[in-house]
Amino acid sequence: MSDIKIGIIGGSGLYKMDALKNVQEMEIETPFGKPSDAFIIGELDGVKVVFLARHGRNHTLLPTELPFRANIYAMKKLGVEYIISASAVGSLKAEVKPLDMVVPDQFIDRTRNRISTFFGEGIVAHITFGDPVCPNLAGLVADAIASLNLEDVTLHRGGTYVCMEGPAFSTKAESNLYRSWGATIIGMTNLQEAKLAREAEIAYATMALVTDYDCWHPDHDSVTVEMVVANLHKNAVNAQKAIQEAVRRLSANPVESEAHSALKYAVLTRLENVSPETKEKFGVILQKYL
Repeated sequence: MSDIKIGIIGGSGLYKMDALKNVQEMEIETPFGKPSDAFIIGELDGVKVVFLARHGRNHTLLPTELPFRANIYAMKKLGVEYIISASAVGSLKAEVKPLDMVVPDQFIDRTRNRISTFFGEGIVAHITFGDPVCPNLAGLVADAIASLNLEDVTLHRGGTYVCMEGPAFSTKAESNLYRSWGATIIGMTNLQEAKLAREAEIAYATMALVTDYDCWHPDHDSVTVEMVVANLHKNAVNAQKAIQEAVRRLSANPVESEAHSALKYAVLTRLENVSPETKEKFGVILQKYL
């Protein structure tokens, strides 16, 4: 499956890619458990890609329940080198309106109950994470969105994504705290994906789809599920168009990414001293270095 270079992770509202052709489903086992769903392998305009519904195709997984390690490990096992992640978010800035798209370049971690690394069990690795998304891939995704001139959509290049635990939405005090930090958007999923993709040496970028103003905005009702769902459906149509264009551009001109060598100086453990069992478990991640 090494001919699959591009992975797509669909968030709330984006459970399939309608434009995929020659589709097949694949169940993948990992040392980190079962991924969120079967992987959907197909072609977008002749480019082979793999799609995963982050919460399952029937949206059965809470953000905290997501098997992040299994999802990213399986992408790596398939040969994926680039992940484009679509994610529903709330806005923390007046100028970032519902239905807008944001391609963030920073994250703030407000999660508490999640494992954000593959390593441990005798292997210590410390990736650099100052720039948590691949700037070249993020730029390509942003250019793809901009080229489409989507109705009612303003593109915002860069910005900070606050990743909260959930599943409840923010209190007003929390929302205003994040605004005071200068954050742009808030969601519940992408921080772990970004960290694990970096450890797996996969270039990663987020396409954030704004559904609401969180609860801080004085002229808007606090966020409700009904409000979010209505905008999710509109966002999903736009997201599929943008992803299709990004895949076309990436296939034609693959971008370079420092993520592809992220472990070169990150592993502190002498791997020759690691047990065969541990080497086997981490083999897909550490294949270049064993």
